[in-house]
Amino acid sequence: MKTIRCKIEKVNPFNDAVYQVLLRPETAFDFQAGQYLCVVMGEKDKRPFSIASAPNAELIELHIGAAVSESYPMQVVERLKACAIDGSTIDIEAPGGEAHLRHESQRPRLLIAGGTGFSYIKSIVEHQIALGQQVETTLYWGCRTQDAMYFEAIAREWHDAHPWLHFVPVIEEAPANWQGKTANLLAQIKQDFVSLNGYDIYIAGRFDMVGAAREIFREIGVEEAHLYGDAFAFIK
Repeated sequence: MKTIRCKIEKVNPFNDAVYQVLLRPETAFDFQAGQYLCVVMGEKDKRPFSIASAPNAELIELHIGAAVSESYPMQVVERLKACAIDGSTIDIEAPGGEAHLRHESQRPRLLIAGGTGFSYIKSIVEHQIALGQQVETTLYWGCRTQDAMYFEAIAREWHDAHPWLHFVPVIEEAPANWQGKTANLLAQIKQDFVSLNGYDIYIAGRFDMVGAAREIFREIGVEEAHLYGDAFAFIK
């Protein structure tokens, strides 16, 4: 990883638990769609976040889930807010991760996001669009409520604009006018697929969700060499 100094362009809440951060790196760096960076809070305190922007973007975008009770990410948000106010910079280390988009593959793609795992998926989708790819892609995004689905509008725009991309929103507590699935995310996927054989699968979310997904997917024919998620490096 390289150490890169960044100016903070924006720190704004999507909702009461997720913040959008835009960073402007002082020096350009190369990364692949689906990789992450670490915000350097101290010499031995480096905190990883998926890069939500595609490699061709001018700014680096992060989505930080930081509910008040979760001090670890909220400390990062508060540091970034302070830097934005006083004009100071912050260091990041990038890029990291092996679960990046295999853009040369023509296998159909299944993209799965739990909560702020959408940031990882956003980079991948926007890079597919930038490359002009039309590989059949199905995107499942699961959240507890519709309010938690903080970038629902952009996902629906992708679905409407690109015939090869199919967005399946899944929430557990749905309002009366909800246009999507009402279920647990993994239960919905298991219901929708008889077999996952033949798919490239990209997944991000809470480690417990990703671990549970792998166990369920093993029951329905997943090819693990084509199952990508950086969480797997930590949940052997």
